[in-house]
Amino acid sequence: MSNSRQADAPAGPWRAPLLFGALAALFILEGSLSNAMFSGSWNSALAILNVGLISAITALGVNMTWGYGGLFNAGVVGFVALGGLAPVLVSTPPVAGAWAAGGPRLALALAAGLVTLILAVTAGRRLGQMARLWVPALILIAGYVVTRAIFDPAVAAIEANNPAKAGNIGGLGLPVLLSWPVGMGFAALAALGVGKVALGLRSDYLAIATLGIGEIIVTILKNEGWLARGVLNMTGIPRPVPYELGLQSDPDFVAAAARWGMDVATASGIYVKLCYLAIFVAILLTLILLSELALHSPWGRMMRAIRDNETAARAMGKDVTRCHLQLFVLGSAVIGLSGAMMVTMDGLMAPGGYNPLRHTFLIWVMVIVGGSGNNWGAVLGALLIWFLWIKAEVWGPALMGLVTLPLPEGALRSHLIESAPQMRFVAMGLVLLLVLRFAPRGLLPER
Repeated sequence: MSNSRQADAPAGPWRAPLLFGALAALFILEGSLSNAMFSGSWNSALAILNVGLISAITALGVNMTWGYGGLFNAGVVGFVALGGLAPVLVSTPPVAGAWAAGGPRLALALAAGLVTLILAVTAGRRLGQMARLWVPALILIAGYVVTRAIFDPAVAAIEANNPAKAGNIGGLGLPVLLSWPVGMGFAALAALGVGKVALGLRSDYLAIATLGIGEIIVTILKNEGWLARGVLNMTGIPRPVPYELGLQSDPDFVAAAARWGMDVATASGIYVKLCYLAIFVAILLTLILLSELALHSPWGRMMRAIRDNETAARAMGKDVTRCHLQLFVLGSAVIGLSGAMMVTMDGLMAPGGYNPLRHTFLIWVMVIVGGSGNNWGAVLGALLIWFLWIKAEVWGPALMGLVTLPLPEGALRSHLIESAPQMRFVAMGLVLLLVLRFAPRGLLPER
């Protein structure tokens, strides 16, 4: 049997437990050993694990669109950013004076824009062939002028309200966990708009549309300061777990930390990360359960049949475009959920941090390495790639120091060692190439 056929052979029943066991061993070594390769800090191990779990949820969303339906989403970063906006608008306290300064005019401007879109679409559907083009265009131009005339003064008034500390519209002051489904809704609405335009055309149009909308969303968040302070960033976002300083001032917790043999600062950090870990694991397992039930339902079998042969599915009477739209919206909603979770854990909304390399390319590497079409494979790939991504920044300089030992001390050797952390991009590419060569369908391929 050829090597390619061996690589595509079904995975044995012990592959998944062994791979997850090896992954667990890496995190245990990270927390327990202190040397050039591992930090020896449980705070560090848990921090990597928590972000890896959020990345696993993002990878699950990508796996739904790509693994189930073959839809290529090149704008994952945009849907992550939309999800991250939800905790700011839902959970932060209202900004004093912001609504009075420009809130009603802002709402009126948004309503005018919505009415403009509805009128343009209605005109395009009901008018004749000749008027179908220029009448909607005139409606859009007139509506844009009216909307901007209302919108711009409202935004200027909001951003001028206490600009040093606020300058944004503020939130509703609701519990932060309520913002997570709102983040799913934001991403789902954006996916619905993109899907209505791009789905049904060739697959490359969807990739171009999602790439464009992802960059547009991030650019809007950077420039529209009234939403989340733009590049000034938004801090103080509430969290669903205790604060470290609160725990350190609690006599009962201080006594418990002493019994555990840890200083109170270390113990509080570990306790908070364990609280996040419990929430993230519960959400991840719930999503996997729902995804597996959907995948093995008649709906899931239909989606895979459409993915494998659209022509045959159309011949059987299936509405391929509608099914693709359902899948794209669901997958994007899960991606939005991960964005809301990340901002909640960080307590920070920083639009400048939404980098396509981190939030699109790296997520795709996770899905491909883990095995597209397999939910557990997406989780494995996310945890493994995130661990390697973080540790490559530490291992890179150590490896470069060994490689450059024959070189004399000087500017060249120092430059190579200082630049070694950036080699993790090369490391991720190397990992991807090795997996594609020896396991083309991923470490845990789809059955």
